[in-house]
Amino acid sequence: MKILVLGAGGREHALVWKLRESPLVEKIWCAPGNGGMASQAECVNIDAGDVGALVAFAEKVHPDLTIVGPELPLVDGLTDAFRQRNWAIVGPSQQAAQLEGSKIFRKNFWCATVFPPPRCTVPSTHLQMPTGR
Repeated sequence: MKILVLGAGGREHALVWKLRESPLVEKIWCAPGNGGMASQAECVNIDAGDVGALVAFAEKVHPDLTIVGPELPLVDGLTDAFRQRNWAIVGPSQQAAQLEGSKIFRKNFWCATVFPPPRCTVPSTHLQMPTGR
């Protein structure tokens, strides 16, 4: 199995470390990865937020599975782009990723459900910000 892991943090490094232990995994790419991952995977110099470059890379190497660590590519619609091509990817849709990527979206979503959050306001300008008094 060939796997593409997106991200460069500790979470992604832990994923690569455990994936490397599987006898089913023959190749791992990390985009962008980091120096610690380089001994366990091939790090490629692609920003995890560059959806177009990630799609182009996946078209070239044909991973069997892509795992997304950071929220930016999720919020930018990477999983939707991969699913449109019927590629296996772990991560929520762009719309669902807004729950993690936008505090305002999350608050508005919660307010529209049966689980309202604590009372809050969302200012539209800095002039509407509370002064702390």
